Parts: sequence; C-alpha cells; structure tokens
Amino acid sequence: MSGNPTAMTIRRPGGAVRSPDGIASEPFWVEALLEGSAAGENAAMRATLDPGTITNWHTHPRGQLLYALSGIGRAQRDGGPVEEIRPGDAVWFAAGEKHWHGAAEDAPFSYVSIQATDGERFVDWLEPVEISS
Repeated sequence: MSGNPTAMTIRRPGGAVRSPDGIASEPFWVEALLEGSAAGENAAMRATLDPGTITNWHTHPRGQLLYALSGIGRAQRDGGPVEEIRPGDAVWFAAGEKHWHGAAEDAPFSYVSIQATDGERFVDWLEPVEISS
C-alpha cells in the first residue's frame, strides 16, 4: 500500500474492483481514491452496491465519513435504528462506533467513504449483520 500523493493528483474513474470476500452480504464494486498508509493519512474509496447488499458490522479507529452519491442506502449504528440514506446525505460514524451500511432492498447505492488511518489500519471488520424482518 502506498501513501497519499505528495502533489495534485487526478484519479479518473475506471479502476473499480470487487470487494474482498467476507466483508459484506455480497461482493460490491470499490475503487480506491486515496490509499493512506501512514498514521493520520486519509483513505478514501468510491463504492457501488447492488440492491440488498450490506456490509458486515465494522468500526473505524479514527471514524468514517460516508457521502451518498446515488441510489438509496441504509445505515445503522449498534443499538440504533436503521436509517435511510439518500444522495447528498453525509453520515459520520465516530471512532470505534460499531455500524454497517448498504443498499436498500430495491435500489443500488453508491457512496464515497473517507477514513483516517491508524498505523496502516482504517477498518476493523466484524460479524455479518442479521436484520430481522
């Protein structure tokens, strides 16, 4: 993993890859925008999830900003209600706050996430979400 660029850099769309297995109910498209690796550097990505795809529970050691681009999303912090997310919404998850986010059952969802690294780590993946009907 490399650190953040040291000068103005433009990243064009087109570098999306499938997410690793075991972090969501289904693989989704993710594209690195910033690949922070030193403590305090930002890591940022653009993600696109198919309808009904949700991440596992997870935390971020320095918090996470989620900015909704398109579609309809959902998010929940541990112990809180499931919240709907629409384009233009910005959601902040505090450092260490257990949460998940994903696409609504009937719509895809795209977002940009930004999270600062803590050492070389910016996310801690946990167990799958069990949503009761």
